[in-house]
Amino acid sequence: MRGRASDLIVIPGSFWQRAEVTTALDGRDVGRLFQLLRQYAGASQTQIGIACGMTQSKVSDIMRGAQQVITLALFERIANGLEMPDPARITLGLAPSTTPCSTARQVNAVPSGDGPAALDASPVSDLLSIDLGDREEEEDPVRRRTFVGLAGASMFSAMLAEGAGHPANDVGHFAPVLAGGAAAPEPGPFDGPPDMASLADAVTQARHDYQACCYSGLIKYLPPLLTRLHAACLTLDGDARLRTYGLSADAHHVAAGLLLKLDDRGLAYLAADRSMQAARASQDPVTIGASARIVTHTLMSGRHLQAAISTASTHAQRLDQDITAHSPESLSVYGALLLRGAIAAAQNDQRSAAHDLLAEADNAAQRLGGDGNLRWTAFGPINTKLHRVNIAVTLGDAGTAIDVARRIDLSKLSVTERKASLFIDTARAFLQWGKHDNAYVALRAAEQVAHEEVAGRPSVRRLVADLARSAPRSLKPDAEQFARQLGTPQ
Repeated sequence: MRGRASDLIVIPGSFWQRAEVTTALDGRDVGRLFQLLRQYAGASQTQIGIACGMTQSKVSDIMRGAQQVITLALFERIANGLEMPDPARITLGLAPSTTPCSTARQVNAVPSGDGPAALDASPVSDLLSIDLGDREEEEDPVRRRTFVGLAGASMFSAMLAEGAGHPANDVGHFAPVLAGGAAAPEPGPFDGPPDMASLADAVTQARHDYQACCYSGLIKYLPPLLTRLHAACLTLDGDARLRTYGLSADAHHVAAGLLLKLDDRGLAYLAADRSMQAARASQDPVTIGASARIVTHTLMSGRHLQAAISTASTHAQRLDQDITAHSPESLSVYGALLLRGAIAAAQNDQRSAAHDLLAEADNAAQRLGGDGNLRWTAFGPINTKLHRVNIAVTLGDAGTAIDVARRIDLSKLSVTERKASLFIDTARAFLQWGKHDNAYVALRAAEQVAHEEVAGRPSVRRLVADLARSAPRSLKPDAEQFARQLGTPQ
């Protein structure tokens, strides 16, 4: 059973500063790294295997050069298993270990009073590697025990001790603001004359918090911000007023997206409509196209799928006509609109239309050349692959969804919400495929990346409940425990 490196191997901090260790990391020579661990930390092959989730024989093969570590997922698993410090991770070519939300909580296991210590929550990359790669290890007994035993009884006790309320409890704060531009129920931090710089910073923060899945904080300050933006639009004039309408369109877009995640379609419709009204008042075609994305999304949530397809396609075509020479921003919005239309087509079981829109979006992504998150779209070649996964599983093509997901480089996903969505879509695909263990691990990975995206979204909690109900006997206790810890009715 896999544990932390510190349980069995004492790795002094000076180890990572040795020149030969740095050379091994820089050359991604894991075999040499393991040899140095044996030399300077006294670690046996078995101890290294336990820390990194491998068999002793695989560690031996890597040390002898009979096997090479080449996949990102395995590099991440080794780095996390050895609790590699950030400078060492960077030298190895990995991102540092960071937490997206300031309010994020540790999900380390807390030993129960009457049993052995529960396993730590496996690192996200480790969980994904079990789902999506390293097929030669699929029957590895070490990985199998780790895989099935991830959710011990006390797995989330540290996290839940602080109380994990659902953001949906505070949705009502949006109602008076969206219903008629009324003041927020409580005073907000934006009182005083309109300050364009502070308003712009606040909208940017809202966008950041949304994409980082920090919903419980966002839901508290967004209603007063909407009120302040409404007042500023009425007070300012000229270019400042047009710019403020653009900010208001963005902020209402965030509000609608958040409300959709929390299953409040009525308020989401109001917020999306406000976003489009403000976008039109801004007189900016790119802002109008961006707001059309959230209008499309709200139509989809109400199962008005043909209208959603038409809205996305029409606004994408209009944007393409209005922009004589696409900028990276306008191209990002254009491509993101096509992707939203493709998902609507898939949900409407229009396979051909979905793939046609996907192809157009992929062409736009290739023209863009990279995933830059311009206009908060996260659009680019990788983002189109994420949508391809979603569309495949929506159309019932679980195998295709998994194959596409396997080819996505997690290190290139900078938006937390998108990464969590990939894990959730992967879980859906595995559940379709009848691979309950894999679906469970993918959901645990999503929860580790973005707790509120799983615990705060009713649709994801329903997916967890479906898994718990259909899980085989070997997995059922863990799946049911996970569902209970998320507050999911059984």
